[in-house]
Amino acid sequence: MKFAVIVFPGSNCDVDMYHAIKDELGEEVEYVWHDAQDLSGFDGILLPGGFSYGDYLRSGAIARFANVMKEVVKAADEGKPVLGVCNGFQILLEAGLLPGAMRRNEKLKFICRPVKLKVENNETMFSNKYDKGEIITIPIAHGEGNYYCDEKTLEELITNKQIVFTYQDNPNGSLNNIAGIVNKRGNVLGMMPHPERAVSELLGNTDGLKLFQSIVRSWREAHVTNS
Repeated sequence: MKFAVIVFPGSNCDVDMYHAIKDELGEEVEYVWHDAQDLSGFDGILLPGGFSYGDYLRSGAIARFANVMKEVVKAADEGKPVLGVCNGFQILLEAGLLPGAMRRNEKLKFICRPVKLKVENNETMFSNKYDKGEIITIPIAHGEGNYYCDEKTLEELITNKQIVFTYQDNPNGSLNNIAGIVNKRGNVLGMMPHPERAVSELLGNTDGLKLFQSIVRSWREAHVTNS
């Protein structure tokens, strides 16, 4: 499986994401600059964290208009897995690939620490290697991670089982403790915690590796025929 790590001016977690895929997952991966106009050669798309375009206007608001985002939308429409982490999640929201919006953290402070997450839905292409209800530890690092949506959207998220991860001890004020959601089709995931920072015992935690393994497992089941 071949992944693209999209790099925007201001991305700072792209190297972490690349390392997670190449060195820990053992799959192909390439950096792809924000002005790229073709992602057809990739099987999965990764939008890393950071401060794209300095987070001017709103986090992700400018990156949403980068040339490559047309291709990201196209990949999502084709059913390819698209993962946005932290700033990547914010970009997916701004692009309309996921519902809702992101606000400043409840206490208006940047938070950087490991948090406990609960796996609410383990039947997605991003979570099938986890157990339903499993408690995992994944680091966060954000100032605008307070997820919000209106009541109708929240009802749809719950009804359609689009809430994949929730916080055990909500660090930022997110509605319903939401830490990560998928689109209705289930192939676009946005999450504020950083799974790419929890993929190695050297880092002290491998709970995030299962997320990437889940993607590969789903892709192989769909594309690889056993003889």
